[in-house]
Amino acid sequence: MSEVPPLSEVTPRRSRWTAVLRRWPAVLAVGLLAARAAGGSSAGEVTSLAEVLLLLPLLYLVVAKIQRREASWPMLLAFVVLYLVLRVLDVVAVPAVFTAVALAVMVWGAVAGDLRRSGAFRVQALGMVGFGALSLAALVVEPDLGRYLVAAGWFLHGLWDFVHLRRNTVVSRSYAEWCGVLDVLIAAQLVFLA
Repeated sequence: MSEVPPLSEVTPRRSRWTAVLRRWPAVLAVGLLAARAAGGSSAGEVTSLAEVLLLLPLLYLVVAKIQRREASWPMLLAFVVLYLVLRVLDVVAVPAVFTAVALAVMVWGAVAGDLRRSGAFRVQALGMVGFGALSLAALVVEPDLGRYLVAAGWFLHGLWDFVHLRRNTVVSRSYAEWCGVLDVLIAAQLVFLA
């Protein structure tokens, strides 16, 4: 017959797992960054990260427009699939498509009156313009400066995520936590490991 361990021996192990499960978005972000780092880097990495930087505020903009926080993860999946299809087909430039989608959503919001009525949509539209400008600038400057602009964009978007996490607005809390951790780590990797 086996003895049951005292509660004091079981509780710390359980509480560690509970803490990890509670922080699953951050753990997922660290895991994704580790997998990304293991894959090595390439010359086109900064370009790819600049293109994906456009996707980040676009997701916030769309979720703010439809006012469905629970759509954060499905929208991420949809945009990642769109990004991958655009890269594989290589017919239309990814930045052109994401910029066109962002403009369409902003026009849709303006026509619907969201720019006047919804402070959240207005802030996300401004965020899209700011992050979009940073991303597009990084694509046209010389590569070393582009790397720092992309790193700045990812870092600033990480702060953007943490503000939204703290305020519990626009996107789901799990998405904001995951994106914030991933963004800051990618920015650090671009600056310190390049």
